[in-house]
Amino acid sequence: MSNPYELAPNCILSRVTDSNESSESYCAGFELSEWRCSGLADNLIEWIIDYALKSDELRDTNHTNTFVRLKQAASRVYTSEKYERRGEVGEIAAHAVCRTYFNTIPVAARVNYLSASNDPVKAFDLVHVRYVSDDNIELWLGEAKFFKNRNDAIKDAIASIKSHITAGFLKNEKLLLGPQVSNDIPHSAKIKELLSAEASIDELIASAVFPVLIAANSDAASNHVSANDDYNAEVADEMNALWVKLKASGLTGKIRLKLIYVPLGDKDALNKAFDDRLKGIQIV
Repeated sequence: MSNPYELAPNCILSRVTDSNESSESYCAGFELSEWRCSGLADNLIEWIIDYALKSDELRDTNHTNTFVRLKQAASRVYTSEKYERRGEVGEIAAHAVCRTYFNTIPVAARVNYLSASNDPVKAFDLVHVRYVSDDNIELWLGEAKFFKNRNDAIKDAIASIKSHITAGFLKNEKLLLGPQVSNDIPHSAKIKELLSAEASIDELIASAVFPVLIAANSDAASNHVSANDDYNAEVADEMNALWVKLKASGLTGKIRLKLIYVPLGDKDALNKAFDDRLKGIQIV
């Protein structure tokens, strides 16, 4: 049985800081001397099928049913008219970056547990697996924050992570996630074992990486017209300031954190551009 995640869309977000274990930054770049808002919105739409569909649906997607699958994915992202405070843009960006640069695949499709009323429920925003070697896997349990203000975003991320690494929360997550693990992804049995009630939470944490994506307005993105060396250095400074706050929280001594910073030229403009495209697919 083929792996439904062997193929993935191209990702517009390019790494603009050095790769390291703790933190990296990814930017959509610039076009005609402006931050690439429309291009990023387009690319996020390209990713919604990979983000929202189940593995068997992905396997059965081809040129005869692509539009149907796109509409299915769009309906699962969200259907709310009040998009301004929704965070799916950040979640899809996190999904795309992790898939592209860290070769992760979803443990289950779009595991963010929306209720029937379409209201977000507190849970991990990303649940992926990374295959380090034939015998070694990592569970990537992610948080994604899509905010105007960087400091507000990291503050909210720290609070979310602290609530998500408690024994009660992780036990509940294992109960929810275990039955959703796709049987057709590599080492599904090992993933289910980690998420079983019998496995210690310590085993889960030891096997886990906690990526934290912060997508927020950037002074560097607002003040530059191209991704030159000065721009990259300013983005790195913004990223490092966020990492300092993560370290000060004490979380880096308890779990393996990976900060992913996505500088935005205009959060509100991106949110509207994405929503316009999503609604356009839904109403056709």
